[in-house]
Amino acid sequence: MSRVDQQRSRRTRTGLVAHDPARALQGYTLFAPMLGDGTVYLIDMDGTVVHTWRLPYRPGCYGYLLDDGHLFYSGKVMEDLERFEAWPRFKGGAALEVDWNGKIAWEVKHPDHHHDARKLRNGNVLLLCLRPLPGAFNARIKGGLPGSEAAGSTIYADYLLEVTTGGEVVWEWRSWEHLDVETAVITLQDHRAEWTHANTVAERPDGSLVVSFRNISTVVVIDRRTGAITWTLGSPPLAQQHDPRPLPNGNLLIFDNGPHRRDHPAPYSRVIEVDPRTSAIVWEYRDQSLFDFFSPYISGAQRLGNGNTLICEGCHGRIFEVTADGEVVWEYVSPHFALEKGRPGLNNWVFRAFRYTPDEIERARRA
Repeated sequence: MSRVDQQRSRRTRTGLVAHDPARALQGYTLFAPMLGDGTVYLIDMDGTVVHTWRLPYRPGCYGYLLDDGHLFYSGKVMEDLERFEAWPRFKGGAALEVDWNGKIAWEVKHPDHHHDARKLRNGNVLLLCLRPLPGAFNARIKGGLPGSEAAGSTIYADYLLEVTTGGEVVWEWRSWEHLDVETAVITLQDHRAEWTHANTVAERPDGSLVVSFRNISTVVVIDRRTGAITWTLGSPPLAQQHDPRPLPNGNLLIFDNGPHRRDHPAPYSRVIEVDPRTSAIVWEYRDQSLFDFFSPYISGAQRLGNGNTLICEGCHGRIFEVTADGEVVWEYVSPHFALEKGRPGLNNWVFRAFRYTPDEIERARRA
């Protein structure tokens, strides 16, 4: 038996890697290992676990703190995993809210839920869901690997549901009624089992919604009153992005994964800030060594109160903070590794991570 750990990230270093106390935003970082048992971790700036939540479901795919301090969590309900090949990797099925001690305030379930869910300002819950496209659309969908549809030549597409915390549906939006099949083309290397493969939903301050569609490298803004798409950003510059996050200045912070770029021969990841008024990139982070920062799937970024940006390089379980000038001032690598059928080997994937100030954590303790 080899005496050398064959997992490179774990062999190199896990836990706290770097910390510049003078320039990093002091606080606590929250993350949920994607292949974990439902444990959500809160660590301090030294990488020490200071609190955990133990949820009744595995992550489907993450959790975050609400303004009142409660934890909002998407869980994976281990049913219907045979729907199609990719479904076990990102299925959800449950959204719930718990207090500091893990007591459930409410829970909603839906068999089509995946990837993301958000609690809206009106108290309702927005679920990202998918179901088979109406049959007439299948032949019109362009791109992807020929013959890679789901069983029965099925192609799935995304829709949004707004539900009350009691589970009542009050609003629905269907991607196939608003996206243009002529321009919304699946990346050539992706399976045709899914057309859009959304990975993010978020509410903007004006009540509109932002949605990220990975398979067509597109971010859209939706008017919730009319359902109309009011803004679109596609490829290029995007390449299978995740986590378009509204910023206080009206811009969007986006993790641009970059595995199949149309405007550059090399795959690399970056974080960009985009002004929707002009669609211009007004800030960008990429590593000095092009290939040293690359996560082809998952991942996200959070703009912090001191102007720094917390980045989750998901496929490496790496969470790090950079200044506006792109200098790393804090870095942590998740030590939670697991091996699961259907995943690319032993890994420590983290879908998203969040930094909270001491005041925010104290509010969570009291909630």
